Amino acid sequence: MLIVNYFIFRHYLSIYIQRKIKLIYKTIRVEKLQPSEKKKQIDVFKNVLEEVESEVAAWVEEQKQEMENQKIWAEYRRNFMGDISHELKTPIFNIQGYIETLLDGAVDEPSINRHFLQKASKNVDRLQTIIYDLETISRLESGDSLLEFRVFDIRKLVEEVFEELEIKAAARNISLHFKEGAQQGFKVKADREKIHQVLINLVHNAIKYGKIDGYIKLSFYDMEKQILIEVADNGVGIGKEHIPHLFDRFYRVEKSRSRNAGGTGLGLAIVKHIIEAHQQTIHVRSSVEMGSTFGFTLEKA
Repeated sequence: MLIVNYFIFRHYLSIYIQRKIKLIYKTIRVEKLQPSEKKKQIDVFKNVLEEVESEVAAWVEEQKQEMENQKIWAEYRRNFMGDISHELKTPIFNIQGYIETLLDGAVDEPSINRHFLQKASKNVDRLQTIIYDLETISRLESGDSLLEFRVFDIRKLVEEVFEELEIKAAARNISLHFKEGAQQGFKVKADREKIHQVLINLVHNAIKYGKIDGYIKLSFYDMEKQILIEVADNGVGIGKEHIPHLFDRFYRVEKSRSRNAGGTGLGLAIVKHIIEAHQQTIHVRSSVEMGSTFGFTLEKA
């Protein structure tokens, strides 16, 4: 009799444990399902014990990964807010200092007041540039900045960019030209104004951070469905530790030099967003004292 009772007890205990495990399994399954799938009935009496361990383990791993992602984004947001505050604080403090100096009596000194007003105006321009760049990135990320695709000659667009920047390049005695074999024009399908912004940014950066008496070369490569455009210089180059962060917002390889050159630290982030909005890619190759090459692809028309 004792043996019979033992087996009966074990049988019902097994059923009880299985149902409890299945209820836990059901809860996890419901949490993982999409809202539209949650309406489906789940059979808790189905023999799913063999699936429970793997699914629970996968669910735990997903929760762990989600928590890690949240920590990463929280850290990114903190850094981003800190960067914005720092970038805005400098010109605001400068403007405040110039105005206070003028109010303290310098406004009555003709040799001083105009000089200080020009400096204040320069810092206002910097504030406007930072705000404009932030708005541009925000529109690109949200998808509000619609692309106007058209077919155009990429070489002609580069020639326009060279003309716009030739004075800046001449000030540092940097030559702007096409690489041998890049005389041929290529038709691409893209937003011409946005790609103009990309090229202006890349060539302007190469001028600002290139070597005096150096050069900047533009080249094109036919890749069947895409055209690869490369902007190369023989400047100071970029250390390999900086390469992964070049397209991050407010990232600067040389902070003091970048600010003195008038950069906002957002230019390459905007470039990356524009190229990715075209469903294309951008990359960089660089070696210290050897120069840098930025390349991006566009759809071939």
